[in-house]
Amino acid sequence: MSAKTQTEPATTGAAGTETVLEIGPVAHGGHCVARHEGRVIFVRHGIPGEKVRVRLTDAEEKAKFWRADVVEVLAPSPDRVDHFWHAADPARAWDHGHPPVGGAEFGHISLARQRALKAEVLAEQLRRLAGVEDVPGWAGDTVEAVGGTHDGGSGLGWRTRASFSVTPAGKLGMHAHRSGHIVPVREMPLATDAINNLRLWDIDLQGVDRVEVAAPANGSRPLVLLAPAEGAKPKRLGAIASQLPGEVSVAAFGPANEEVRQLRGRTWVQETAAGHEYRVTGAGFWQIHRGAPGTLVGSVTEFLQGGGFLHPGAVVADLYAGAGLFTAVLADAVGETGSVLSVEGSPGTSRDARKNLHAAPQVEIVQGRVERVLHRKPRDFDALILDPPRAGAGKSVVNQLVAAHPRAIAYVSCDPASFARDVGYFRTAGWELSALRAFDLYPHTHHLETVALLTPGP
Repeated sequence: MSAKTQTEPATTGAAGTETVLEIGPVAHGGHCVARHEGRVIFVRHGIPGEKVRVRLTDAEEKAKFWRADVVEVLAPSPDRVDHFWHAADPARAWDHGHPPVGGAEFGHISLARQRALKAEVLAEQLRRLAGVEDVPGWAGDTVEAVGGTHDGGSGLGWRTRASFSVTPAGKLGMHAHRSGHIVPVREMPLATDAINNLRLWDIDLQGVDRVEVAAPANGSRPLVLLAPAEGAKPKRLGAIASQLPGEVSVAAFGPANEEVRQLRGRTWVQETAAGHEYRVTGAGFWQIHRGAPGTLVGSVTEFLQGGGFLHPGAVVADLYAGAGLFTAVLADAVGETGSVLSVEGSPGTSRDARKNLHAAPQVEIVQGRVERVLHRKPRDFDALILDPPRAGAGKSVVNQLVAAHPRAIAYVSCDPASFARDVGYFRTAGWELSALRAFDLYPHTHHLETVALLTPGP
């Protein structure tokens, strides 16, 4: 579908100018594509096929493309719905003189259309970056809903973790997209009740730059992490902690060095998944959707066990293992006659994995970069689980994995572009994308999660 430009052109390249556009196809990154006099404009908060008035937010004359927000819908899509969150609604936000908060950029689209758009993005990335047209078992238009009775099908209340900024006046806030502007907030509809019930917006947060909250889906003790502003005194952090409910743990943390300092209660949370308990310290990685751990574990084990790659006595590895979500399940599957190599780069998270897996003698926990560990510890693997950060594994790691000659790799990804790029590297090395599932673990955002099975070609 090609985008078109309508009347009322932007007369200058300055941000803040408004113009009318017709919205073209969805693109990776949470926006749709429109064109103005041959120039690409990435538009947020639109739906393909709509006619809208936009406000240019990034519009340098020499730039190859511009960015814009929808401020008025002139011809709406039938899939447009009222935004569930005023702070993230661009028309309301710009009417109050500031951009909307980020993190809910698809909140104006029906959930069914959101998932269809995400499937379009995934299919397009696979075609363009990996040369993949068809994937066995994936129709190319399916992103599966993940939820339960807790949200009534609304796509709300799924975040068990949330990150906030703090305004200069000490109010809880969130950043606008690609902006230093912090918008005060008094709710976070995507977060669980356990997070919203803390009512952090009622607390004077002066002396703090950021607030991270983890509230496990199992109902165990939440943790609030305070990132101190430069020069903040310990007494000030203690005053903030005293305003939180007594059953909540509070800690100070340094995002740069992962250092966590106890203020009250624990410096970690207790998560539950797949029949195991997991300790996760500070801001250590854990899947944020309440249903994500079980969903991903189920999909990975289905692919590996269904193909005969995961069984008692198997030699397997969990790469970018975090606190050991998949490692524990692999240990169960291979039993004491098998072996599991678990590799994680973050020192703090790797320490958590050691605590979580201390009773599994078949597991070897190694802290370090995946490519270095694989070089030091070569072995013949039956199967690997690859769950890299958003940037993906990269060509060097992919080549090392291929050289290790595993029978199969289960690849878990939170970014369709880096995933497709890596699939392209595997295909160049003679591997095949044998199966794929996509999950909507981030409703009302453009993000999705994929689980893929990669196998050596014939």
